[in-house]
Amino acid sequence: MINVIASIKIKEGQKNSFLDIFKANVPNVLAEKGCLEYIPTVDVDSGLPPQQQDSSVVTILEKWASLDDLKAHLVAPHMLAYREQVKELIVQSAIKVLTAA
Repeated sequence: MINVIASIKIKEGQKNSFLDIFKANVPNVLAEKGCLEYIPTVDVDSGLPPQQQDSSVVTILEKWASLDDLKAHLVAPHMLAYREQVKELIVQSAIKVLTAA
């Protein structure tokens, strides 16, 4: 299994617009071969000292059956359209691709 943590920094005042576009695409992604989980998340104030909050970041939690499924996801037509829709809303993004140790 492949786990992905995508960290997307959104331009000020654009988080709701980004989330609307993202959530509209979730059913398309969940229908992809090998997609086990695809969830947008935002920071919650936990009061825990080590937490570093950033209200401008949306963190996407993903689980894929295989690396090949993840690679196919990245070039799926709905993902190309999604990236075009959100490109002006995003400051920067980064992903971590992980597997169990």
